[in-house]
Amino acid sequence: MKTAQPSDPQPLPLEEQLVGVNAKTGLYPGARSWSGGRFRVLGKGPLESYCYHVMSRTCGGEVYFDDVEKEALRRVIWRMAEFSGIKVVTYCLMSNHFHLLAEVPHRETWLQRFEGSDGEAKLLEHLSILYSRAYVGLLRDELADLRARGMAVLAEQRLAALKKRFCELSLFVKEVKERFSRWFNKRRGRRGTLWMDRFKSVLVEGRGEPLRTMAAYIDLNPVRAGLVKDPKDYRWCGYAEALGGSRRAQRGLCKAQGKPVDGWKSAGAAEAYRCLLHAEGREVRDAQNEKVVTRGITAESARAVLAEKGRLSPAELVRLRVRYFTDGVVLGSREFVEGIFEAERERFGPKRKKGARRMTESDAPFYTLRQLRRLPLS
Repeated sequence: MKTAQPSDPQPLPLEEQLVGVNAKTGLYPGARSWSGGRFRVLGKGPLESYCYHVMSRTCGGEVYFDDVEKEALRRVIWRMAEFSGIKVVTYCLMSNHFHLLAEVPHRETWLQRFEGSDGEAKLLEHLSILYSRAYVGLLRDELADLRARGMAVLAEQRLAALKKRFCELSLFVKEVKERFSRWFNKRRGRRGTLWMDRFKSVLVEGRGEPLRTMAAYIDLNPVRAGLVKDPKDYRWCGYAEALGGSRRAQRGLCKAQGKPVDGWKSAGAAEAYRCLLHAEGREVRDAQNEKVVTRGITAESARAVLAEKGRLSPAELVRLRVRYFTDGVVLGSREFVEGIFEAERERFGPKRKKGARRMTESDAPFYTLRQLRRLPLS
């Protein structure tokens, strides 16, 4: 007689698994001193910003990320970019390494937002992106106490130390990797270094063909690796996130193509970038056209996309949005969604006035109860 075996435990919902990633830093201020990295070519000229291709790999390439861990890394990158003043042009998170195309603005120009009579208040508000309300409150009290005791110089030094963390590529990448490592090691019950050596970076001209080519190279990584046949089908890259409705991902790829910042639809950036990916990402075959030398997009697929001028059907666009559904989402007509919203009103904040959000990609009048791009699931 066979003994009944316990069933496998059901995995926790995604948001519960990512609690540590979503949480803000508590009462400790994080790393205050930073070690230097390898020799890097950094843009220090008159330009308003400089772009870099960043790549980092796990130790020996032998530690692999699952889907939840890729999602965690994606969230850490976006949050740290927002905090650091760095813009993500595009990215790709693979199983044992990641690529990131980042735009780093000129620090002194970017810091002008914290000048003037209300500059300090704006700075403290900006810190809330990363730090808890309790920590920001303690910092505010510390500054007031220093000034009350006649040590205004120390208060200014404290603020200057915070400002040094902004618009600095090495510090940004270092903190992304450290924050993710702490969460990853806790989740896996492991210790030790996660990342192999320091990250690699390449300074890329921030406009024209060099930037477009580098963006396409990054978004084509999963195709080259044989994971998908079309980059739109790999959810952890900037292109797929842009198709999923993420405004920030769309703006990054508009930057890569020299399009207006909100030109993903209005300026044809979506179609132009899709054509670029399929032109740049074609597979390479041997002289006899028998064996694939370099994996990529098949000639047939590339021709089909170029013939359609990069346009995706409304049904396909909806499908790409639907994969960003998560627990608790509602899909239906405006009346249906608003009815559910009113019945569950206590679950939403006081600023939320309406529940229904239109899915603009769909010809049919579909509405959802959440912004689908915010909580992606595979």
